[in-house]
Amino acid sequence: MEIQELGRRIYAASHLTGEFVLRSGQTSGEYFDKYRFEGDPVLLDAIAEAMVALVPADTEVLAGLEMGGIPVVTALGRHTGLPCAFVRKQAKPYGTRQLAEGAETAGRRVTIVEDVVTTGGQIVLSTQELRAQGAHITHALCVINRNPTTPKTLTQAGLTLHPLLTSTDLSPQPHPT
Repeated sequence: MEIQELGRRIYAASHLTGEFVLRSGQTSGEYFDKYRFEGDPVLLDAIAEAMVALVPADTEVLAGLEMGGIPVVTALGRHTGLPCAFVRKQAKPYGTRQLAEGAETAGRRVTIVEDVVTTGGQIVLSTQELRAQGAHITHALCVINRNPTTPKTLTQAGLTLHPLLTSTDLSPQPHPT
């Protein structure tokens, strides 16, 4: 599927208007409800298939961030064959008490996977914690970067963001050719 068509399908499935408070604390008049595209198995599979080309060649583990990055990383892992880690916002205080479940991240080249990025705050926090546990992280992928460029917080953290789509790629109508 062409990226423009994929952008139109994601827009149709997930674009909402109103007044929304984002994770960053910013208020927005539009919102992309990630669970609407993540909950559609056909659309999620098309998204993952398109994201394969964004995965850096040296990646050893894909790490999806709680909660929206988990379905994306699972679908992407199916298409790449790479093992997946599921990263909590904080380690649970019981059981294994792990920050990241699934594949081991320590000592490995890990690529972070997220759904929608505004400021990149959660990516930075999770990256810092995983790096402290020995993961080597220099790349992050996302389905939608709400910005036309990479948020400064990510570049300051030494991360390169690879978005499938930016806000300019998402619209209800076909783009002119």
